Amino acid sequence: MEKEQILQILSSVVHPAQEDRSIVELGLVDEIAIREGKVSVTLAFPKRPDPLKNYLEGAAKAALYRELPGGTEIEVRSIVRAAAPKKKEPEFTLDYVNNVRHIIGVASGKGGVGKSTVAVNLAIALARQGYRVGLADADVYGPSIPIMTGTEGATIEMEKVDGKDLFVPLEKYGVKWMSVGYFAQPGQALIWRGPMACGALKQMILQVNWGVLDYLLIDMPPGTGDIHISLLQEVPVEGAVIVTTPQSVALADVEKGVDMFRNKNIDRRIFGLVENMAWFTPGEHPDEKYFIFGREGGVRMAERFGIPLLGQIPLVQSIREGGDDGEPAALGSRPDSLAFLDLAAKLAGQLN
Repeated sequence: MEKEQILQILSSVVHPAQEDRSIVELGLVDEIAIREGKVSVTLAFPKRPDPLKNYLEGAAKAALYRELPGGTEIEVRSIVRAAAPKKKEPEFTLDYVNNVRHIIGVASGKGGVGKSTVAVNLAIALARQGYRVGLADADVYGPSIPIMTGTEGATIEMEKVDGKDLFVPLEKYGVKWMSVGYFAQPGQALIWRGPMACGALKQMILQVNWGVLDYLLIDMPPGTGDIHISLLQEVPVEGAVIVTTPQSVALADVEKGVDMFRNKNIDRRIFGLVENMAWFTPGEHPDEKYFIFGREGGVRMAERFGIPLLGQIPLVQSIREGGDDGEPAALGSRPDSLAFLDLAAKLAGQLN
């Protein structure tokens, strides 16, 4: 007896629920073993037992008894064959940030230090100096970019690129903008656990048709946690700018941020520290400085960690008003505007 003979016999056993196709044609015959006077057949059913399993076992055994020599011992059994797991395609790829020269995170150890204000104005200042710039708002729990750029309520469109659906970033003030805030209703809280937030963050960066950019700034959430680690491990962030205010409570959290970026498992360059709200200057008296949050705390912190102090941004009413009105300060020519332009020039000087 040969296996081909056994298969020929089993070809006569049809599956009533499968358009009368044979068990051989359906690929249910998994194994045939022939030993002295004995034939063993194993039927393998995919994923779960077939309701007609017992019927098919009996039909196969009956067909073999009819055709094989008398006295042949026949065994027919069945198993459930687990389907081989499909190789999971990566959810997001780096294809659409390959044309970005520098991906820079804008981070802070704690909230409330004006990180997003610095990120938006830095992006515009870089664009004013002739660079191609994009900004991804990765602060998924407090996306403020739509308000600060006057794009709240804008609709994000999608387009097909290489068969994949990509978001098309908004363009305003010479910068390409993307924020999770464009996908939420005004005032809607994004109640997301860590994995959901991480997924949304990566989507806001990696599923966007950025095109060719010199700089892609990422407005990171405040603090250090799962979202930051996920971002730094899965997105080719070159390094970070850290934003702080002069007071001790903010500077204490800067140390945590510096430690995170310098951790051996992350190891990203820190381009420098930005001391925001370095002093208060009344609009009517532009030459006066009031150090209401402390004096030069950022200067001392930069020296302590051996990182450049990229800039000191004053606390000026016009910066707040510009952020609320969607016309960032970096668009103008006042002293606060020039502070952001100087910050952009210092950052670009380290990278060009």
